[in-house]
Amino acid sequence: MGVTSASANHLTITAMLLERATLRYTPAGVPVVDVLLEHRSEQLEAGQARQVTLQLKAIVFGAIAESLSLQPLGIDLDARGFLTNARNGKGVVFHIQDFKPI
Repeated sequence: MGVTSASANHLTITAMLLERATLRYTPAGVPVVDVLLEHRSEQLEAGQARQVTLQLKAIVFGAIAESLSLQPLGIDLDARGFLTNARNGKGVVFHIQDFKPI
């Protein structure tokens, strides 16, 4: 299987910072923080309005993790990054590569 372009797995979402773990460090000294995001919106599907609510586990590394760890819970964020499997293979995790408070 070949490597595809980075744009093939790209997520941009507006969501509320619902939960945030304490900032920690990898064995290599890289800052990391686990967060839980909540998205609520109305989407059009098959010509009908649909209320959408989801919670998404996310992780952030490096300077972005340090910055996100200072944000208050309940803040809305525009976040972008990519999706991957959770370590246990159950579910997905959003790896945030950039965010902007809104």
